[in-house]
Amino acid sequence: MRIAVFLALLVVALGYAAWRGGGPERVMAAIASLMVILDALLHRVIPVEYASLDTGHLVIDLFGAVMTITLALKAHRFWPMGMAVLHILPLLAHSSRALDLAMHPVAYLSMQVAPSWLVAPVLIGATWQHRRRLEAFGRDLSWHRTLR
Repeated sequence: MRIAVFLALLVVALGYAAWRGGGPERVMAAIASLMVILDALLHRVIPVEYASLDTGHLVIDLFGAVMTITLALKAHRFWPMGMAVLHILPLLAHSSRALDLAMHPVAYLSMQVAPSWLVAPVLIGATWQHRRRLEAFGRDLSWHRTLR
């Protein structure tokens, strides 16, 4: 049931960001969508086991971290920095598992999955703020301008 609730909230956030968001919100929606698709493909190929280092999810989480850090560096927004942190936290779970193989599988699972619950609310809030700035100022810069 919790997976269904998570996916429903995420679908709402992704749809709202894709429909009403600016460039950074749409890019984040694409990143999150791709991560969900990769996760589903991974589960079809490799059974999930949290008793050892989960290299499949490690690769997906590395992708998410690199992409959101890049987004944070390029976007003219504050929220991508927090989103990047949410994607870095699972890497700490993988590092902890690699250093302590005696870690309880539930602890590893919780450390790896818990931050993802905040992705949808942050994206909804970011899209809503983008809409407010558009209404208030008539425009909302999406990307940092490069220095010449």
